[in-house]
Amino acid sequence: MTTTTSGTGVETELVIGGMTCASCAARVEKKLNRMDGVTATVNYATEKARVSHRGDVLVRDLIATVEKTGYTAEEPAPPEPESDERPPDDELRPLRERLVTAVVLAVPVIAMAMVPALQFEYWQWLSLTLAAPVVTYAGWPFHRAAFTNARHGAATMDTLISVGTAAAFGWSLWALFLGSAGTPGMTHPFELTIARGDGAGNLYLEAAAGVTAFILAGRYFEARSKRKAGAALRALLELGAKDVTVLDGERERRVPVGDLEVGTRFVVRPGEKIATDGTVVEGSSAVDASMLTGESIPVEVGVGDPVAGATVNAGGRLVVEVTRVGADTQLARMAKLVEDAQNGKAAAQRLADRISGVFVPVVIALALGTLGFWLGNGADAAEAFTAAVAVLIIACPCALGLATPTALLVGTGRGAQLGILIKGPEVLESTRKVDTVVLDKTGTVTTGRMTLLAVHTAEGTEEAEVLRLAGALEHASEHPVARAVARGALEKLGSLPAPGDFANVPGLGVQGVVDGHAVLAGRERLLADWAMELPAELGLAKEEAEAAGRTAVVVAWDGQARAVLEIADAVKETSAEAITRLRALGLTPILLTGDNRAVAESVAREVGVAPGDVIAEVLPEDKVDVVKRLQREGRSVAMVGDGVNDAAALAQADLGLAMGTGTDAAIEAGDLTLVRGDLRTAADAVRLARRTLGTIRSNLFWAFAYNVAALPLAAAGLLNPMLAGAAMAFSSVFVVGNSLRLRSFRAAD
Repeated sequence: MTTTTSGTGVETELVIGGMTCASCAARVEKKLNRMDGVTATVNYATEKARVSHRGDVLVRDLIATVEKTGYTAEEPAPPEPESDERPPDDELRPLRERLVTAVVLAVPVIAMAMVPALQFEYWQWLSLTLAAPVVTYAGWPFHRAAFTNARHGAATMDTLISVGTAAAFGWSLWALFLGSAGTPGMTHPFELTIARGDGAGNLYLEAAAGVTAFILAGRYFEARSKRKAGAALRALLELGAKDVTVLDGERERRVPVGDLEVGTRFVVRPGEKIATDGTVVEGSSAVDASMLTGESIPVEVGVGDPVAGATVNAGGRLVVEVTRVGADTQLARMAKLVEDAQNGKAAAQRLADRISGVFVPVVIALALGTLGFWLGNGADAAEAFTAAVAVLIIACPCALGLATPTALLVGTGRGAQLGILIKGPEVLESTRKVDTVVLDKTGTVTTGRMTLLAVHTAEGTEEAEVLRLAGALEHASEHPVARAVARGALEKLGSLPAPGDFANVPGLGVQGVVDGHAVLAGRERLLADWAMELPAELGLAKEEAEAAGRTAVVVAWDGQARAVLEIADAVKETSAEAITRLRALGLTPILLTGDNRAVAESVAREVGVAPGDVIAEVLPEDKVDVVKRLQREGRSVAMVGDGVNDAAALAQADLGLAMGTGTDAAIEAGDLTLVRGDLRTAADAVRLARRTLGTIRSNLFWAFAYNVAALPLAAAGLLNPMLAGAAMAFSSVFVVGNSLRLRSFRAAD
């Protein structure tokens, strides 16, 4: 149990057990919210309830309310040290064992029922032997959930599965032991005729076993997806450094990050992660904070400047004094934002559960009505019970059990071929409604890497000479801007000379000797220190570059300014086309970034985002607030991002699309993953998800339509086993065939 106190009351977190579907979470939430002074949110994915309540409402009262609803509630266990030896899917093992049992035993039962050539003399008894463990052991979670629902006057998909399979199995037992179905040599007649019978020779074992196996398969793959709900938090926390070099007087020693305390001083060498939040007390460097802030340009830091944990020291040696540790750090606060966003996200109510809530009571009432009608009209008990049980059996959701898993299986398989990973069926509901797409700039619309974009030369200076001299000098530096210059020079020239007398001028640039030339590269102030001035045309080029939000590097040699280089995070070639495709799907694109407004508006002009749809200079924690504000305005928001700083916003959005080239935290927080990192795939992902959702809906419609159409025949006592079996088989074949059409989905050209 996690309990915090605020000015408005107490906030408590509980772990809820026994939920099998989204409607279970809704039921628990409804019961808790009926308590005086209580406001609760229950998340089916994380199996947690976040409850805000007055101080006089005791936690044990909250737990008692949940238990009265038919579920369990308890305090979360304290975090245990992670062990690499622990199997990652322990919690899935019981469900997987039930699924394997069901599939192995149900396949021969279905085969014997559908292929008359396999119906040897005592085949029906072998069918019973194989089907019994499937219906009892493998199907136990459905029966338990149905019993819990019945105690509280509710009906869900579990109720429909349990009642249908129990009716089919129970009637088969009666037919085998008390009817004529147990006679040696009995076979199912193969006439597809409508005729009244007493049902004494009818077996429905294949329906009971098949439905159980099919729906267990769907539940297993759903559970695999659901258990990843907390992976975003783990991925975030794993970004931090694991150990750190602490200064103990003049001596350095390595200690675990958990041993750091406020006031401790530690060393960060070039290329190392900064262990925790602190203040620089010695040295200067460039710090790559893009994973936290989203700013593409490294931040220059020196003595007195704050730095954040998990960012990377890209330059010189730093000594940092710790100012915040543990839950107070910026990284930990971002992890908390992700958790809050996940808990606050409304759990999607499954369409099948919503329909089942009405359909199940109607079917049960119809079955009882059928029984009463036939008994009241003088029919014998066998005929009356045959008709009543036929109503329950034909309502058994064989095709319904296939409707979602098959469409999801084909849709996700086709998506994987196109570089689109869909996490689960609840994701699909969101794609239909979204009308706004928020695009993170760095790494999503742009490459996320500093790139040499342009070279402006003074009169009489060749571009190749500028690249050769500046590139050779910058190649000796580890600064991200210097690496961009060196990389651009190498791409155009192929090789560079080695510099001599290289020196880094902190905060200003670099200097050295290349091929006998004294070369300077960096800020304009570096030239001023050597009494050099920029010519008017280079000064204008520098001003225009900075106005567009780009970094301007001034290059000089032999006492004269020779060139200005433009460095920026380059826009991906496909981004403009992708935004056009998103607009065609009815989505309004919004560009969101931590960079300054000049950079953001420059990128927006290049890719076709309206100036009014640019939101710049946003801190990581404020990205969530931007998404919430858009949602309060009545918009359904999709978010596309790739960085740690996007993880919380991805979780908060109605639909999160994570670039597969980004961080694990972003990928785990997203609903869809775009493997290739091409923004055009975002439009394809929305199209595929909408198509898959449409297929699921049509599958559900036809699955119920077959059942509803056959119910009057069953109630009239006119449904013989072969006709019932054929109707079930045809509805299942139709659902599978409809789902297979998704294989023809193509990415837009």
